[in-house]
Amino acid sequence: MDKKRLRKIKHMRLAMLILIIVLIFLLCLVKCVSGHKKSKAHEESAVVTTTSGTTTLLTTAHATITATTTTMAKINSPECRSAAVYCMETEEMMYADNIDAKAAPASLTKLLTAMTALKYVDPNEVFAVGTEQYFVQPYSSLSYIDLGNQLTMKDLITGMLMASGNDAAYTIAVSTAREYKNDEYMDDEEAIKCFCGLMNDTAKEIGMKNSHFTTPDGWDEEGQYTTASDLIILAENAIKDPIIQQIVSTHEKDVVFKSGEPVTWTNSNLLIDPYSDYFCQNAVGMKTGTTLDAGNSLIAAFVKNGKKYITVVEGCDTDEDRYELTLKLFSDVIMK
Repeated sequence: MDKKRLRKIKHMRLAMLILIIVLIFLLCLVKCVSGHKKSKAHEESAVVTTTSGTTTLLTTAHATITATTTTMAKINSPECRSAAVYCMETEEMMYADNIDAKAAPASLTKLLTAMTALKYVDPNEVFAVGTEQYFVQPYSSLSYIDLGNQLTMKDLITGMLMASGNDAAYTIAVSTAREYKNDEYMDDEEAIKCFCGLMNDTAKEIGMKNSHFTTPDGWDEEGQYTTASDLIILAENAIKDPIIQQIVSTHEKDVVFKSGEPVTWTNSNLLIDPYSDYFCQNAVGMKTGTTLDAGNSLIAAFVKNGKKYITVVEGCDTDEDRYELTLKLFSDVIMK
């Protein structure tokens, strides 16, 4: 083989080698850029990242609440499904553990029920308890209203939030729906369905993006769910209503219905019970919730140094656990 041909072959091999190197470089560059985009997309979609025993809230343009990033060691005992601490004044999510996990809302739902009713009905308007009571599930918590009793909407909401009365929740639902539709003869089932639609509208309006409600009392039902992050939004909006704030911060109340029957309601929230082992002077109310699917849950509100804080715990094993965990959140997060 002559020298000229050998030189030509060497040049071709060198060109091929250079081409292969360029192709490998381009493939690495594409992979690197693609990986960066995926990493960035994951970061923007995440709200909570837990690593090495810490829980970090990431703030993004798509976050429901614009909150300051905070990192804090996870509280492992008592156990829960999710937990959060939020400061209303600073808009800071001070603690966040699994806050976007979907869970049954239980009676925490009733804060939304109250907000929805007050949106459409005068709190002093009087309503009669009717056959909607047949929709109340056995073993429900009750405010002990009876067929024919006549109460103001405010009293119905008081019985629902303080005593966690499922009976009051259903009378609120049908009364509000009939008022909204201007149809006093609306069928009970149709009225309940209409009211739940209004509840979901209210939830969307205040920014609850990962919740759906199918009952006014929060009883376990397929297709009904919420998240701790959405419950923070619900609680923040609910406590701004002066009627709701007054009710949830009251330990005990004597009420006389418009039809003459007297009743005493005691708040189910032990944080505001001065005779309870879980009493906290800084607590200013909110709502308990317990069902088989939800476990033991609690939304609590506290005031410290002129600032208002909201805590959420979901899915605790026992009634005691939800109070102990909430008080740990208060002492370890809010008091620090």
